[in-house]
Amino acid sequence: MDFFANQERARRHSRQMVVFFVLAVLAIIAAVDLLLIVVLNLGQQSGQTELAVSPGVLVAVSLAVAGVIGLASMFRLASLREGGGVIAREVNATLVPPDTPNPAWRRLRNVIEEVAIASGVPVPEIYVLEKESGINAFAAGYSPADAAVCVTQGSLDNLTRDELQGVIAHEFSHVIHGDMRLNIRLMGVVFGIVVLSVIGRQILQAAWWSGGSVRIGSSRNRRGNSGGLWALGLGLMAIGAIGVFFARLIKASVARQRESLADASAVQFTRQTEGIAGALKKIGALEVGSSFAETQTEEVSHMLFGEGGRWSSWFATHPPLEVRIRALQPGFDAKEFGQLARRWSRLQKAKDPEDPRATLTGMIPTLLAATVMAGAVLPEISKASLPDAVRIDPATVASQVGAGERKDHQVAASVHNSLPEELRVASRVPVEALSLVLALALAAEPEAGAQQIQLIAKAFGDQQADQVTALTLSVRGLHAMQRLPLAALAFPALRRLPRAQIERLVETLQALAHADGRVELDEYCLATLVRVQILDALNPAHGFVVGSLRLVDCRNEFALIAGLVARFGHDDSASAKHAFLLAIEDALPGTTIEYAPPQAWQEQLDVALARLDRLNSASKELVVRGLTRAICEDNRVRVAEAELLRVVCAALHCPLPIHLQGGT
Repeated sequence: MDFFANQERARRHSRQMVVFFVLAVLAIIAAVDLLLIVVLNLGQQSGQTELAVSPGVLVAVSLAVAGVIGLASMFRLASLREGGGVIAREVNATLVPPDTPNPAWRRLRNVIEEVAIASGVPVPEIYVLEKESGINAFAAGYSPADAAVCVTQGSLDNLTRDELQGVIAHEFSHVIHGDMRLNIRLMGVVFGIVVLSVIGRQILQAAWWSGGSVRIGSSRNRRGNSGGLWALGLGLMAIGAIGVFFARLIKASVARQRESLADASAVQFTRQTEGIAGALKKIGALEVGSSFAETQTEEVSHMLFGEGGRWSSWFATHPPLEVRIRALQPGFDAKEFGQLARRWSRLQKAKDPEDPRATLTGMIPTLLAATVMAGAVLPEISKASLPDAVRIDPATVASQVGAGERKDHQVAASVHNSLPEELRVASRVPVEALSLVLALALAAEPEAGAQQIQLIAKAFGDQQADQVTALTLSVRGLHAMQRLPLAALAFPALRRLPRAQIERLVETLQALAHADGRVELDEYCLATLVRVQILDALNPAHGFVVGSLRLVDCRNEFALIAGLVARFGHDDSASAKHAFLLAIEDALPGTTIEYAPPQAWQEQLDVALARLDRLNSASKELVVRGLTRAICEDNRVRVAEAELLRVVCAALHCPLPIHLQGGT
């Protein structure tokens, strides 16, 4: 899937949502004005023809209604400003702890961690809806840095690892392509539209306690209108129903196409249709389906993997189930639903819980239990087998942004499995994850490392410094390809630290990079990746927004980054200059810029990345293409260069998968 085109599509859908919202508000205002005229004229004396409400009052009421709707939307969005975890907790989902003893939850965590590493995004928070037996899932948040992925217990009970991986890949498509931010805005819009029905219920309660009387008319000729409050409350409830109608139409119009795109993205990522298609078939075949029994899904229905309730075709937020399956497997026959239902009607514990035909909770159809199939074995990767350099195809790297493939998952799973168990355990506990990231930032030279340990002790105390020292030996044994994935694994634990401690971590990483008087490339990559993603997580609602600048407006910033990429990727200045000129030619044809990378580059690079993040999607694609052209000039890409490109992409909110296409 084209990441940059999807970003623009999300932007168009946002504008479309605003248009629908305005139309809905106008319809609601007209309905409220009409209701007000009817209610107040109930109190008129017989024979009186003059309206009991003046045009000025109607204007004031219209403005008040618009204000109530707008304030309600703003209030709802403000309540969600902390990101995806808030939404998961609102529907009573349970956070999966990093050290969970539950084997199904551990398998779920492994699947999500591998998909995150493969996609080049932080590992999200993981939740389970334990009381929901239907097969469903959703992703929520403003950006990948504050994302939460939630699955139902029914998904763990009924889906195999491949099927769950297909569902998770579908949800990661929403994470990467900007759908989550759109979905949260949609929640605010929907709440504003339906708020009048809430006000109507409150008025009906007031009518019950007051007997329904309301005083209307002029000060000289006022009289009681016993039906006024009842009529007003019922009328607002009816208007609220109009709001619900519009809200469901808006959700359906915005969500359907994006669900189809996410299905296609999941297939592209897993390179097989059986996983996600199998999950969809089980929704259609098994009695549990995808519906929710305990959870109110009205607000989150447009986020779900499958329909959370039974809606008419007008209001369905997803294409029909059979249509989705046939888009993945054109030869699908609906008779398969019955066959699948019979096969999965009787289950038992699998002899091998890692059997690929078993669910994540280790259940398998009785008819299949007699034969044992060994679980898929991923190739083991040791530090010695990881490459120091790869060859890539520069024409295809830009198309990889936000578009992981099966190879990405295989590499990510292998890198994940090759990490020392001690470090994987440390990455999942907040205090130990903090020590782990600090250990990753330590210099190899003993003198510089000693200075850095002193800085850590000053910032976090002697005990934390001792813990960092204890992890240093294991961290220094890592291959360069393992360092940033390990930081990605630590991200969910870091998010659980107090805000002040997180901010101190960002400051300390910057100080560590400067401790020896010079900034190494790997130090900068780690510090920048943590800073960008942590700050996004601390301020989710104010994080990434699709920019509007063009690359020509930021030519100097691009030239700075292209010059640094060329300088770090080549051993001599002549080759570096040639690579730089190729990058300029590719991204800014016809532009003449001198090759002059600065010596004190870190602060300038930080400023340049912040400005380039405000580029529009098409210009960001040019940036990635140009930088890749510079990196590929010598037909050999070192791991350090690939990591720098990946960090630059992360700072531009263009996640680059772990495996660059064409890599050996």
